[in-house]
Amino acid sequence: MSKQKNTNDFKDNLIARSEEAKTVRKIAAFIILALLTIFIITVVFGYFYIKSALGPVDPDSKKEIEITIPIGSSSSEIAAMLEEKGVIKNALVFRFYTKFNNETNFQAGEYTFTPSMSLNEIIESLNNGKLMAEALYKVTIPEGKTIDEIAEIYAKELNFTKKEFLKKVNDQDYIKELMDRYPSILSKEILNKEIRTPLEGYLFASTYEFYEEDPSVDVVVNEMMEKTEAILTKYLDEIKNQGYTVHEAVTFASVVEKEASSEDQRKKIAGVFLNRLEKGMKLQTDPTVLYALGKHKDRVLYKDLEVKSPFNTYYIEGLPVGPIGNFAESSLQAVLKPEKSNYLYFLHSKKGKIYYAETLKQHNKNKQKYIK
Repeated sequence: MSKQKNTNDFKDNLIARSEEAKTVRKIAAFIILALLTIFIITVVFGYFYIKSALGPVDPDSKKEIEITIPIGSSSSEIAAMLEEKGVIKNALVFRFYTKFNNETNFQAGEYTFTPSMSLNEIIESLNNGKLMAEALYKVTIPEGKTIDEIAEIYAKELNFTKKEFLKKVNDQDYIKELMDRYPSILSKEILNKEIRTPLEGYLFASTYEFYEEDPSVDVVVNEMMEKTEAILTKYLDEIKNQGYTVHEAVTFASVVEKEASSEDQRKKIAGVFLNRLEKGMKLQTDPTVLYALGKHKDRVLYKDLEVKSPFNTYYIEGLPVGPIGNFAESSLQAVLKPEKSNYLYFLHSKKGKIYYAETLKQHNKNKQKYIK
C-alpha cells in the first residue's frame, strides 16, 4: 500500500511540475510577446512621428508667416523660432535633419514662410536668404592651430584678451555646458586631467563672420563648435566602423595635420602611422614632442625626445592623450581612408619633400642623403 502511495505521489508531483513548467513557459512567452509588441509599436510610432515631423505643418495652408532671423543666430535658435511660429513641427527633428544633410549655413534676414512648405524648401530659403548687414568681423583660423594660437588670433581681432579666452575655454563648468550642447562630439575623454586644454582640436579651422559689435568668447566658441559638429556629424558612422572614438579620430587627424600639407600627403602619412600602430611601434612624430614641450622650435633635439609627457609619441605608445591642434577635413578623411602601403618610416627633407621607407635601414639612408 505504501509503495503504491509513493508511486501515486511521484506521479502527482511529476504532473504538478509539468503543469508548473507549462505555466512558466506561458508566462515567459507572454512577457516576450508583450515586450516584442511594445518594441514594434515604439519603432512604428517613432517612424511615423519622425515622418510626420519631416512633413509640412499644414499642406493646404496658404497663410504667410513673417519671421526675422537675427544676425548671429545659431541653427538651434533658428529651429526654435520656426517651431514657435508654426513653420515646422519639431525643432529637434529639424536640427537633426539639417545636420545630417550638412545644411547649417543659414543666412540672417527677413523671411516669409507658409505652413505648407517642406523642410527642403525652408532650408533652401534659409540658405539663399539676403543678409541684413555686412559682417562686422571676419576672422580666419588656419588649420593646425592650437587653442593658445587661436586665442592670440581672436585677441587681435575682437574685444577680449587672450587671457579671457583661455580662462573661458578652460573653465570646467563651461566645458560641461558645451558637452551638454554637443553630446555627439564632446565626450568625457576631453576631461582627462592630462589634457592641457579640453577643447584642443575641437575648434574647427575656418573663416568666421560675426555681426555683433562686441561678440563674447561664448559666441565665438559656439560658432566654432557648430562648425566642428557639422563636419564631424558626417563621419560619425565611419569613425565608429573604423573602431575609433570621436576623440581618437580627432586626435589622429590633428597629428596627421601637423605632418602633412596636401591631401595626398595626408593619406600616405596616415597609412604609415596606421602601419606603425598595427605593428605595435611608437608613432615617433616630432610635432607631438613640440606640443609636449609647449613651445615652437625649428629643430627637435635628441634630449627633447625624452620628455615624459602623454603627448610625446617617442615616450608613449599609441596616440597622444588628446589632439595637438585643430585639423582640416581632409586630415580626418585621411585617417578614415588612409593610403595602403608597406611604409613604416618617412622624413621631410630641407626642401620640403617627403621620403618614405619600408625599413629602418632605408630610412637611415634617406636621412644621410636628404637631411645630413
